[in-house]
Amino acid sequence: MSRLQGKRTLITGGTSGIGLETAKHFLAEGARVIVTGVNPDSIEKARSELGPDVLVLRADSASVAAQQELAQAIKDHYGQLDVAFLNAGVSVWMPIEEWTEEMFDRSFDINVKGPYFLIQSLLPVFANPASVVLNTSVNAHVGMARSSVYAATKAAFLNLSKTLSSELLGRGIRFNAVSPGPVDTPLYDKLGIPAAYRDQLNKEITMSIPFGRFGTPAEVAKAVLYFASDESTWTLGSEIVVDGGRMLNG
Repeated sequence: MSRLQGKRTLITGGTSGIGLETAKHFLAEGARVIVTGVNPDSIEKARSELGPDVLVLRADSASVAAQQELAQAIKDHYGQLDVAFLNAGVSVWMPIEEWTEEMFDRSFDINVKGPYFLIQSLLPVFANPASVVLNTSVNAHVGMARSSVYAATKAAFLNLSKTLSSELLGRGIRFNAVSPGPVDTPLYDKLGIPAAYRDQLNKEITMSIPFGRFGTPAEVAKAVLYFASDESTWTLGSEIVVDGGRMLNG
């Protein structure tokens, strides 16, 4: 298995969930891997699971300065970067009445602003050719109640896969997106949902998915792997929806 043999890769938010699983897939395909995270416990766990050859860095996705430092660290470590999977993000669901300006800004800082300026900072570092994969969401398409801010961040991020594809193709950088439906990851544990309602929410979510279950991180990682590999060299500004049919239900 060597679909990414020797490729120098970055996975943000790579210490848990989809990011961690993608890192394992990349390693199995021969890639060199750097992952980022913010939670100290997750960082240590990732170091243990991924092994000593993987560089695990702390990088706050909300901070533009941290993104610039990350780009410099990647340049120092690799020289150039072949693949970036921009996966770090937060998912906060609340009625519009409960949002504050500070909370709104933080969601956009983590999900859109930080990754945008990471891409900018990586421009001198990207190899030619290079592949960038953005982790968006079916919520960029589906109008779920309480998801107004989260969905807006993901719609903005998804659009970058198109606009930056046009702008940066001359530099040999391809942009594509994966849009997962509900996936069984720690992200869902961060929504602040009381434990008493978690089972009920899971049932409601499952009922909205034609496949009748949550997705797994591995099922999303396989889509990321396709975009990262040379199998997708003629695929540009595209999106793979991995959602168990969730979008079929509008």
